[in-house]
Amino acid sequence: MFRLASATRVIAKATSMGAGIAIVLLALVCAWQVFTRYVLNSSPGWTEPVALLLLNTVMMLGAAAAVHSQSHFGFFIVLESAPAWLRRFLQAFGQVLVVLSGATLCYWGCLLAVDSWAIDMAGAPLSQGWVFVPLALGGTLIAVFAIAQLLVPATAKVEA
Repeated sequence: MFRLASATRVIAKATSMGAGIAIVLLALVCAWQVFTRYVLNSSPGWTEPVALLLLNTVMMLGAAAAVHSQSHFGFFIVLESAPAWLRRFLQAFGQVLVVLSGATLCYWGCLLAVDSWAIDMAGAPLSQGWVFVPLALGGTLIAVFAIAQLLVPATAKVEA
């Protein structure tokens, strides 16, 4: 269990760093778009699709990092007021729902990426399938982090 916790910590740190890099790049791309549009009167076509790809990346990696740190959406008042046995059940049930959600995002992300890989992205020399890769990657990470939290003994979990 210690190796699993250590591995997910390392992966979560890399996930957070990836989201941080993507958000900085997103800000730079959007700033370049504004500068070229309003100062140079000639905006490049690649900025909008690249910004969309970076936004998807930030969103999905950030969501996965939030699942790992257990700071995602939850009904914490219900958990705090529930008896210990019900709290453990609700936490496990919630983690199972997170696993299923992550697996669904991964499945549909992969399906959409493969389905649209042959289509060129408008304005950028990339495949349209790249837009869905963060969905598949983020869904995978969400499911992996939630499974790891299910496997950690209940006493080691953060209760809130």
